[in-house]
Amino acid sequence: MSTIASLTSQAASEQSFELGSGPVYKWRVNASHVDMAAPAPAPLPLTFHAEPQTLTIDLRRSALVVIDMQNDFCAERGWVDHLGVDYTPDRAPIGPLQRLMPELRAAGVPVIWVNWGNRPDLMNMPPNQLHLYKPHGVGIGLGEPLPGHGAHVLEKDSWAAAVVDELEKQPGDICVDKYRISGFWDTPLDSILRNMGVRSLLFAGVNTDQCVMCSLQDANFLGYGCVMLEDCCATTSPACCTEATIFNVKKCFGFVTRSEHVTNALRTLKE
Repeated sequence: MSTIASLTSQAASEQSFELGSGPVYKWRVNASHVDMAAPAPAPLPLTFHAEPQTLTIDLRRSALVVIDMQNDFCAERGWVDHLGVDYTPDRAPIGPLQRLMPELRAAGVPVIWVNWGNRPDLMNMPPNQLHLYKPHGVGIGLGEPLPGHGAHVLEKDSWAAAVVDELEKQPGDICVDKYRISGFWDTPLDSILRNMGVRSLLFAGVNTDQCVMCSLQDANFLGYGCVMLEDCCATTSPACCTEATIFNVKKCFGFVTRSEHVTNALRTLKE
């Protein structure tokens, strides 16, 4: 082999590559060496008012988790509307999220959509979950067509399971289908967050006392720092359910704040 060819081959073998899908934790590898101690980005702290204490998070290790802002819950002719329940309370987070998400994206914080997206055959849906939404065995339950337009209730890739039009997804967003009230059961959500190096989660969506609360609670048990964005969450349940949820989050599972506190802090960070 010529000297030039030998040097070229040696350079190729020593060229390093990054492995890892997240922005924080990566390996650097070449033909002879694996560096698991590659330096992570320095923290980018953000401090804002929260309860029960003022809070500082690292924007480079945080994510916004938006739960179930879907047509079936938040739109006319969706499942909740078909059931005769006033779905309009579930639309309350739309405005605050429209203002907050661009600010978080601009700061490099990923947006993760965690939505019901059931298999058409419901093969991973046990009877107790089907009973939850069809307790008497009659009516329209999970996976069944809605009258008028035929979209199947909370079925993956259907209109029923789609995010409402007012909250447009962006190319860099991450989508996770869920199959239980909690977004962590039988889903890759925890693995995705860990691969991204995320340690703090901002929670938004519906319903405050059900899917948001259960997902936040499980995140707490898994070791994440949890923040409920009160005005970015909503429910069709009675007001006492929201009050109890907020109490329990502050008491046991994390922190509660409002989107304007986060937005104001982000704008101060730019100055």
